[in-house]
Amino acid sequence: MQDLKKQSPYGVYVEHLRRGELAYQVATDGTPVFFPRVVAPGSGGAKLEWRVSKGLGSVHATTVVHYKGEPPLNVALIDLDEGFRMMSRVEHVDPMQVSIGMRVKLKVLPGDDKQPPCPVFVPAETRR
Repeated sequence: MQDLKKQSPYGVYVEHLRRGELAYQVATDGTPVFFPRVVAPGSGGAKLEWRVSKGLGSVHATTVVHYKGEPPLNVALIDLDEGFRMMSRVEHVDPMQVSIGMRVKLKVLPGDDKQPPCPVFVPAETRR
């Protein structure tokens, strides 16, 4: 593993995912920053601190996508308890049963040679 201080923000994010962690940044004023970046939005401050989320959150919005010949899948906006929002999906539940306000927890799908690890969510009551 490379020294995280020498990697791009995206590289640091992916390294954390490989460890099963969801990393995010915090600006000097305490505002969470996600998706990882070089400078804070709004202020342009370059002093961003890395933190690791506990991986718990709630569904902010959800929709079901239907592709011809494939099972439907859900796309959701997840509000993490640390104060940032990300797009992902909720697995291990029928896509039509994902609801706004549903408590969810992180599950990191392993990557491969072509794809980096992928953060998804499962209902908080479900074991990983």
